[in-house]
Order: sequence, then structure tokens, then C-alpha cells
Amino acid sequence: MATMMKTPSGAKQSAGEQYLYQPGFGDEQSSEALPGALPIGQFSPQKCPYGLYAEKFSSTAFTVSRAGNRRTWLYRIRPSVVQGDFRRIDDGLLRSGPITEVDSPPNQLRWDPIPIPSAPTDFVQGLVTLAANGNLATQQGIGIHVYAANRSMMGRYFYNADGELLLVPQQGRLTVFTECGALAAAPGEILLIPRGMKFRVDLQDGASRGYVCENYGAAFILPERGPVGSDGFANNRDFLAPTAAYEDRRGDYELVCKFGGRLYAAELKHSPLDVVAWVGNSVPYKYDLARFNVMNSVSYDHPDPSIFTVLTSPSDTAGVANCDFVIFPPRWMVAENTFRPPWYHRNIMSEFMGLIYGVYDAKEEGFVPGGGSLHNCMSAHGPDRDAFDKASNATLKPARYEDTMAFMFESRYVIQPTRFALECPQRQQDYVQCWQGLDSNFTG
Repeated sequence: MATMMKTPSGAKQSAGEQYLYQPGFGDEQSSEALPGALPIGQFSPQKCPYGLYAEKFSSTAFTVSRAGNRRTWLYRIRPSVVQGDFRRIDDGLLRSGPITEVDSPPNQLRWDPIPIPSAPTDFVQGLVTLAANGNLATQQGIGIHVYAANRSMMGRYFYNADGELLLVPQQGRLTVFTECGALAAAPGEILLIPRGMKFRVDLQDGASRGYVCENYGAAFILPERGPVGSDGFANNRDFLAPTAAYEDRRGDYELVCKFGGRLYAAELKHSPLDVVAWVGNSVPYKYDLARFNVMNSVSYDHPDPSIFTVLTSPSDTAGVANCDFVIFPPRWMVAENTFRPPWYHRNIMSEFMGLIYGVYDAKEEGFVPGGGSLHNCMSAHGPDRDAFDKASNATLKPARYEDTMAFMFESRYVIQPTRFALECPQRQQDYVQCWQGLDSNFTG
């Protein structure tokens, strides 16, 4: 059962009591679990209501432009400095960019799902890095992880000083309790936790698995719509932030931190989720991917996958992303006289794909929910032989793609697989064979 938190009404709350929010894309928001807990007219009065401590949580430099600045004022029972010294702990299979433990091949790579462990394993213990790129020290690039867990975090909390975390559940519902309150996420939803925010993860359905994008670079934002206009894609109104809730309890707890690519742990004598009120625009949020308003061709040709971008982390080069989060959701396909699956291509961007549920139209066999594939910069890829034959001979009437949700982490930097990813039994060593039957059809 999820741990309950105190809320404005005095009743108990788990995840689910949320309100509409614009996560870093609009005006700041506020929430209080006790009436009058938020100071009025200033952020740090001499004495805060209820004897709380004021603490500023900044996800950007102080002098970033007003439009891009992200910070939240937290009003908490104890300040975050009340903790023990950090000590190094085992990193397990967690790695960070740059990956230097093994060479990065240009091969197309694909994996079966990482199995659920048999030993008791929580979210942090169950993190496995498949690949990373860039350099967390220079705040460029991403880490690509999967998590496989079978128990909730018991007496442990976590924060990541290296980047924000985009969680993509694939199996099992999660409730993520954060300093700003609780959010629930099921397969088909995503949940983002800002860099440095403390949280713990409860599993609602037992064994759970999913994907994590650790973003070292600029925070995820909504992409510009350009000629599409004022509506379409993901809309601000559909992102949800938590209602303020707090844990006021003492005991022996552990705070795990990822810092500089390494894991550390410190002792706590109280829950760090003791924020009674908050105001700002750097808070966790969730989004239901079913609410994405798909744009697609209604005449001919398969458009670039950029039309399916939900969130983007910009780089210093306009139009070339540090990371795009792209989805391939249920949609109508109506293009005429057109090869409808994605065409064969080589791309300057590098692509990691995962499948949440269903079947991906360009890979109906071998690419399974919970698995993944990596097609790096200029590595050729596209539909396998069976998908090509089926698409080339299909009757082109309007078709509805149902019960499918694939996604892609696309980045300007070469994505470097870890030693584990290259050597684990889940790697499909024969992946390249899926294209070998594409014989010449040349009639000239």
C-alpha cells in the first residue's frame, strides 16, 4: 500500500489528487497542504508560517532569462541540510556519459526486455544503463536506463544531481512521492522529476519495468509548433503537477544520491518529503501520452518522425536537439500511393527506441514491449523484410493503428552502449539478419 501523505483537507492522500499545470512553460504555480502555509508578498520572510523553513530549489542558474528560469520555493519542516555525510556505495549497473569502458560499434543493436529480478529489488537498485552519450560534467547528452523492480523503496529516498529523469513505465503502475507531492504513472504515461528533487517510488502492481531518460542537458520543454499553429501535439493543459503533501515522521532512513556519475548514501533521521507548501515552476509533472494530438500526412509520403515530438531538450544549435522524446501512438494512416512504414534511412541523429505496448509497424517481430533498439549516427535502418513485403503489397485504404505505443530518445550525440548492453544475454546477436532477405528487385 502506498504511504499516505497529509493534504490540505487533513485527509490522507496517495497519488491522484492533481491539478492542471504548465511545467516550466508558463506562469509559476503554487500549492499548500495547510491553509496559509505560503507566505504572501515575499518568498523568505523573517519567520515563515507554521514555523517552516524557506528553501529555494533552483534547476537553472539564477541569471537565466525570465522565460527560461526554473525555480521553486519550498516551505518545509526541516531544511535539506539536516542529514549525515555521504559515503560511496556500489553503482551496480548504473553508468553515465561518456561511456569509456568499451568501444561503441556502428552496428544496429536490439535487446529483449531486461528480466524482473528474483531478489528483492527497488527502483534505484533495479536501474540498468544500456547506453549514454555526451558528458554529464559538461551538461550535455543523456543516459538511457531501464528499471526492473519488484518492491517499493522502503526507508530509502533518492535524488539525481546529474540530470532530470524522464520515467516511461512499461509494466506496472508507479506512485512517485516527491518533495512537492505524489504523482501516479501507468504504462502509457510519462513522469518527469527535476534534477536534484528527492523522491521515492512505490510499486502498485508488484513487479514493474520501464525506461528512464536521464537528461544532462537543457531541461525538457514543449517543442515549437511552427506552421502547425496554436494547437496540436502536446498541449500545456494536459500536464499535471502534484498537490502539496508532506510526511512528518522520524526514523532511520537512507538518502541515495547520484552525483558525478557515482552513487552515494547518507543517513537521515526524518523523511525528506516534509514540504508543506511550494510555489514555482520547477516541479515534477506527468503526462498521458493518449492526449497527444497526432499530426500526420493526409496526402502522400511518410512524414519525418519529428511530427511526433512530445518534449525536447534543446542544444546550443537551433533545431538540433540534445534529446527529443518522440512517440508513435495509435493513429490513422491515410497516405495515398505511399510506402507507409518509416522509409529506409541514415540519419545524423542517433535513435534509441523502446516499445511500451503493442506492435511497431516497421518491426512486427523481434521488437517486443520492454525491449529496445539502437540505431546510431549514420547507421542504416528501416523496416525488416516482412514489414517491407507487407507494406509494399498492402491495399492502401485508410487504416487505424490501434493498441500500440512505441517511443524514441533521439539525440545529436552518438549514443554509446555500455559493456553490459553489448555482452548481456538480452542482446539479439542476430538482429542484422532481419534485413538480409531484402534481395534486389531491380528490373532495369
